[in-house]
Order: sequence, then structure tokens, then C-alpha cells
Amino acid sequence: MASSDASALPFPDWMAQTQARTEAALGRFLPAAETIPQGLHDAMRYSALGGGKRVRPLLAFAAGELCGATAEALDCVACAVEMIHVYSLVHDDLPCMDDDVLRRGRPTCHVQYDEPTALLVGDALQSRAFEILAAQPWPSPAQGLELVRLLAHGSGSCGMAGGQAIDLASVGKSLDQPQLELMHALKTGALIRAAVLMGAHCGTPLAAAELERLDAFAKRAGLLFQVVDDILDCTASTATLGKTAGKDEAADKPTYVRLLGLETARQLADDLRRDALGALEGFGPRARRLIELAHYITTRKF
Repeated sequence: MASSDASALPFPDWMAQTQARTEAALGRFLPAAETIPQGLHDAMRYSALGGGKRVRPLLAFAAGELCGATAEALDCVACAVEMIHVYSLVHDDLPCMDDDVLRRGRPTCHVQYDEPTALLVGDALQSRAFEILAAQPWPSPAQGLELVRLLAHGSGSCGMAGGQAIDLASVGKSLDQPQLELMHALKTGALIRAAVLMGAHCGTPLAAAELERLDAFAKRAGLLFQVVDDILDCTASTATLGKTAGKDEAADKPTYVRLLGLETARQLADDLRRDALGALEGFGPRARRLIELAHYITTRKF
């Protein structure tokens, strides 16, 4: 187990403990604000610390718990994935992308600092994520290389960055459901999938069929997260979300709510949750945290 006591905790306590552990690990892995260049490192810490749901670290820890990974190994993986996620948010908020001024209830990085600093923050967080993975003393070189490969694929042109490119090219256009699903499987789902698989690769190797089922869960969970995000964008307030509500509709971007309507989008979320849980059948109590996270992703309010 990642922790001898973690498996006994109620889900809200486990989640809070894992979020706090991730926050502390990020604080250790990020360069100190006093390190030259101070301005860049201060902006990196501003962007990465003190906010966020930490869904990707939570998924990494949950998958690691299923596979008996150590907490120390999962700290490394969780922080690497979260740094990639934060870099994507910093860049996504830039005027040349989605042009937003609020993130996690605070001014976005380019508003708090400036646009060149925000660009460099994203670059530096991406580099630091891979540096963390490369520096960890993994039991075998092959394990370390697989973790690097999973993160690179999940964040690259065939993953998150590719999904962002499709998203930007789709403004003002109508996408059908398969096209929308492909876009979000890359933009949002690929990094969530990487988090789950990387967490699993920190522990005892799974049989091929088990890894396939875990991957199926991760794919559905990634799409589920985005469908719920689209629902919240048009139903929750800016204060609740910590970012500008209604931004996608105002920007004329394709969303599940726009394509399907609110009630059908909610039904789709429930269907995705059911499919994700179905993929975990056979794992038994080992999958407890992944099951709880699927419910959390479905019912979250921000």
C-alpha cells in the first residue's frame, strides 16, 4: 500500500491527506523562490501551489494503491503529472489561447506577473516534470523510461497539446459527438490516463488484461471529467469554479452541453461513470479509491 493507514480512511479524509501530501511534495520539488532567477521561480510556485483539486495526483495515488506502490514513488509521479497540468493551465490562460484572468480563484499567471514570465513558467514546469522522473532511483531503468514515455505521450501532440490544437481550431465550428470526444480524449483525457497508468507502474506489475481494464477506466474517467466540466461551465458561478464561468459559451467553443443539451450531457456523464466503474470489476477492494474518485468526479461542484 502507498500508506499503511490510508486504506482505512474515509474518502474525504483520504482525499484531503493526499492533496496535502501532494502540496508538500510540490513545495519540495519546485525550486525555492530565492533561487536565481527569483522572479521565474516565484511565478512557478505561485502557479503550482495553494490551489486546485489535484485530481491527477489523486488518480495516481489511487492507482498506485491498487498496485501496492510506495508513497515516495507516487510523490514523484503525482508531482510530475501535476506540473504538466499546471503548465498547460498557465499557457491556456494566455491571451493567445483562451485569454482568461482568473484561475483557482486568483489572478492568472500572466496577469499577476506578465506574459513572457507566464510563457517561461509553463516551459520550466514542463522541463522540471521530466527532471523529477529522471532523478528518481527507480528499481529498473525500464520502469523509469516507461514513466517518462507515458507522461511525454500524454502531454504531447498526440495527447494534451494535440487536443488543445484541435480545440483552438474548432472555435465557432460545430463538431459531432465523435469529433468532440476525440478532442477531449486528447485535451483532457490523455493526461488523466497518464496519471492512472503512471501510478500503476509504480507498484507491482499488473497482468496484461488487468492493465487493459485499468486503461479502460482511465479513458472513461478522462471523458467524464470533461463532460462534468462542460456542465459546470454553464451551471456554476465564477466564485464557485474559481475561474470565469460561461467562458466556453462566450468564446463560441464546442461543448457537450452545446451539442447535446444539459440533461443529455448529464445522462452522458452518468453513463461514463457506469462504464468506468464497470472496467474496475474484478479488482475488488484494491480499486476502492478509484471507484470513489469516479463518483467524486461525477458529483463535484467546481
